[in-house]
Amino acid sequence: MTRITRVLSAALVVSAALTAGGCTGGAFDGKAAEESTDGLTLQENYQQVVEKVLPSVVEITTAEGLGSGIIYDDTGHIVTNAHVVGSATTFKVTPSVGGDTLDATLVASYPAEDIAVIQVQGTLPGSPAAFADSTELKVGQIVLAMGNPLGLTGSVSQGIVSAVGRTETERRTADSPGATLADMIQTTAAINPGNSGGALADLAGNIVGIPTLAATSTQDGGAAPGIGFAISSSTATRIADQLIADGKVVDSDRAALGLTVRVVIDSQSRVLGVGVIAVTAGGPAALAGIQPGDIITAIDRTPIQSVTELNVFLAQKKPGEQVTVTITRDDSSLDVPVTLGEM
Repeated sequence: MTRITRVLSAALVVSAALTAGGCTGGAFDGKAAEESTDGLTLQENYQQVVEKVLPSVVEITTAEGLGSGIIYDDTGHIVTNAHVVGSATTFKVTPSVGGDTLDATLVASYPAEDIAVIQVQGTLPGSPAAFADSTELKVGQIVLAMGNPLGLTGSVSQGIVSAVGRTETERRTADSPGATLADMIQTTAAINPGNSGGALADLAGNIVGIPTLAATSTQDGGAAPGIGFAISSSTATRIADQLIADGKVVDSDRAALGLTVRVVIDSQSRVLGVGVIAVTAGGPAALAGIQPGDIITAIDRTPIQSVTELNVFLAQKKPGEQVTVTITRDDSSLDVPVTLGEM
């Protein structure tokens, strides 16, 4: 049995960064990735990808630790994880392939998707990374993870895509609200402390994901080898573009009920469901008639016994979808139809 944790730097508290590029996004070429391009051997293809992608990877240092990021465009924007920047607003950025360290400032952070954007003051030697359309990613494809594991700048590991479309929840920490992340890529590429937020690239040299989570054993707390998770490149670019353009996310594409909730336990320590503490005025739950004091026990017949289960369910839905929320009110069970809103 495993649990999912963010990969935090063992030496310096915060982990590596994320990946870059919207404006220079490249098309995903599954055939090229499988066959290797221009008659190259697999080893030569690996080397070519590293030569293309690694110059776009940077090291980000805050007052509390270090992580990684990827050059996103020609105006100095760098994409990274929200948990890498934490509460910091100023940073030091150093190219992974060597070069001068530059000052950077926070553009915006969106912890709900664990994405943040910072901007350097000056010119970085690397070019913006190219992003693939991660919706075309196939299980079994070879991928390379690049970042700064354990502070070893510019390290590379290899693996395959184990699964796509996973929904995973981060552990709540001082730097993260315990975000529930949808559309995650599972990979066997080694994700060690410092890789979180680094580049996950295909064999065409395009970014397909942002390594963010690793699995650990619930028995001994040790690493679960071969199980890591990356934010999809499609999610990363969609959020990063909004942070750059508007300084915030204006279209999350994430479903919401418009509730504040907490777990309800009876006198015998049995979980009854998720209790509604507050309802957002004019929100989906309020419009459907859900009230403070109601206890949510299921949605579309899926049992809900924790805030995490509620968040995971909603992460797999889209705004505008209709669901049936089962609630307990005054010892009676009611089915309430709700049209989901947007986070």
